Amino acid sequence: MSWVSKTLNSTLGRKLMMALTGLFLIIFLLGHVSGNTLLFKNDGGEAFNIYAKFMTTNPAVKILSYLTYISVIAHVVYSIILTKYNKSARPVAYANSKASTNSSWNSRNMGILGTIILIFLAVHLQGFWYKMHWGDMPVVSYGGEQYKDLYTIVNFAFQSELLVALYVVAMGFLGLHLSHGFQSAFQTLGLNHVKYSPAIQKLGLAFSIIVPALFASMPIYIYFINMN
Repeated sequence: MSWVSKTLNSTLGRKLMMALTGLFLIIFLLGHVSGNTLLFKNDGGEAFNIYAKFMTTNPAVKILSYLTYISVIAHVVYSIILTKYNKSARPVAYANSKASTNSSWNSRNMGILGTIILIFLAVHLQGFWYKMHWGDMPVVSYGGEQYKDLYTIVNFAFQSELLVALYVVAMGFLGLHLSHGFQSAFQTLGLNHVKYSPAIQKLGLAFSIIVPALFASMPIYIYFINMN
């Protein structure tokens, strides 16, 4: 077995993979939410549709997309492996462990939060990503060039109160997942120091609030503008 395989199959290697894939997905979320803020632009979806075409046709973005898919799969697989390893290493729970006093609720339930987010991701991809790539999409024209009208699909989808509620609740779970995962990734990478650890914690808390809140505000905004 090569040193790469040994490293990846060690406990430390698995934690490093969780941290690195987690940080990559955090960067992806930042880019994704930035682009999706174009939904707030009052231009009938033109800027958003142009952005959507760029994100699905640009070669460099396609490579980043494949890296994102790989990161999601690796993050899930390694989380399952680490969870099983931790359970096998401690087959009998400690008596009077008082876990609630030693750690936060979200840090103890990262697996549950991750599973909920994964289910939501499947719903999200089927509703928008799959349709954008292979579904029957309406088409619009800007400046003589045709674009798939993803804005209309999004606009129609978020007229459903149930779907809007699903997105808002899911973003709450995402925030809980990020609030622990952000600083945990830096800790795994050994980036702990009395000087900058508090800054990392504050940055992680801000990220885990602002980014999910922005994502959640989009379906709410679209729902209410359609009521007028």
